Amino acid sequence: MITGIHHYTGVTGDAPRNYAFYTQTLGMRLVMKTVNQDDVTAYHLFYGDTAGEAGSELTFFDWPHAALNRAGTNLISAMGLRVADETLEYWVMRFNALGVPHDNITQRAQRRTLTFLDPDSQRLMLIEDGAKPQGNPWAGGFVPPQMGIYGLGHATLTLANARPTTTVLTDLFGFALIGEYPAPEDGLPVQVYATGQGGPSAEVHVAVRPNLPRGQVGIGSVHHVAFRTPDDVALETWQRKLLAVGLQPTPVIDRQYHHMIYVREPSGILLEIATDGPGFGAYVNEKLLGNYLELPKFLEPRRAQIEAGLRPLQTAAVGES
Repeated sequence: MITGIHHYTGVTGDAPRNYAFYTQTLGMRLVMKTVNQDDVTAYHLFYGDTAGEAGSELTFFDWPHAALNRAGTNLISAMGLRVADETLEYWVMRFNALGVPHDNITQRAQRRTLTFLDPDSQRLMLIEDGAKPQGNPWAGGFVPPQMGIYGLGHATLTLANARPTTTVLTDLFGFALIGEYPAPEDGLPVQVYATGQGGPSAEVHVAVRPNLPRGQVGIGSVHHVAFRTPDDVALETWQRKLLAVGLQPTPVIDRQYHHMIYVREPSGILLEIATDGPGFGAYVNEKLLGNYLELPKFLEPRRAQIEAGLRPLQTAAVGES
């Protein structure tokens, strides 16, 4: 079963600036500092709640030489972050003080939301999710925990043609169409699909915009969204299901802190299915999360070489861009 969103992975062109924004401006915890296992010259940075639980992780590949993203269709066009009710006014004041571009507070699917941009022009959205949302905001940072980010909210997909993607969501992954609302940006409809127990941490919002050009992943865009599944048995079942319907998932990949498969759905968006465990806590003491470069065992012999090729993160201050 798909129970919700496990993590998002975006692309940044400046890891130190990214680190400053997400830890200082947004007050999230750096829970894992590692490298892209397929490109060890690039950081893979994980931000999350206090323990970096599945469903709270916002991650980034640092690819400074990549092209800039091109907004358009067949992309994940926004990443959601959940906050408590009646906190968006705090975030408007904070963003104004720090020079963060943002829209007005609006309604999406009967929830108050605030859309904003990070320094790479990555589009994100704060979503109010009740008086006490599920999660444990980081209390050791720059934002009071009661105002902080509890975890991930809905993914927004912008598509030229919805049917191929929504068929995968409903017929394969078990999402259900539960509603529709007019997008504040253009007044056109956005469909809401939910899985598991529902709520913004288990939703995908689909905007069909055939008049837009086809988009391109790059700096400032979302590389993929990962969906949650409980364990390895469920993950292997998903791999078989994907193969049976003619999609081409990867073999199961061991990322140490979770196991996963990638698959590209018919519209070209890269999806991941990831296990909830073992989690960061199985390998790193919670108090030490994010304090040093974590490498999987097979990369440990190359530590000195890898560290020498990475830029220090602590070089940017809050508000810098």
